Amino acid sequence: MFCCNVCGSRESQEELINEIFIIDNKPVLVEEIPAIVCCRCSEETFSRETTERIRRMVHGEAKPIKSISMDVFAYV
Repeated sequence: MFCCNVCGSRESQEELINEIFIIDNKPVLVEEIPAIVCCRCSEETFSRETTERIRRMVHGEAKPIKSISMDVFAYV
């Protein structure tokens, strides 16, 4: 049963999310990741299998489906 690590809520829903990871000092976007999302605070949780698959993908076992440019801002 789900229990949010942030707020303790037991209500969640499954969603496909997009997440940016920093790999070798470069941002890498992974789209449509299956996640459990807390209904109260929106904390996103991945299964161990999903986490391992993402790790393998971004470290060379998969090729990107596309490349995009990204605006970067510095908060000063």
